[in-house]
Amino acid sequence: MAENTQADVKKLSFERALEELETIVKRLEDGKVPLEESVTIYERGEALKRRCEELLRQAEARVDKITTDANGQATGTEPLDVQ
Repeated sequence: MAENTQADVKKLSFERALEELETIVKRLEDGKVPLEESVTIYERGEALKRRCEELLRQAEARVDKITTDANGQATGTEPLDVQ
């Protein structure tokens, strides 16, 4: 895949990357895309999938768990253990 295409993908928001990935999947499932174009858009789809995964990991890292006292009152936050 071309270097500028990878740079382009890295600038996409999660929503835009997911939208484009869904379009690629639909085109490939339709089966009417020529072989050479199928390979090209599949490679872009892989880059888009990696971008979405990266953005999800970043979002998970920023999520905090609200801590409470014995009375149920919020006392602060701590990192969320997602494992």
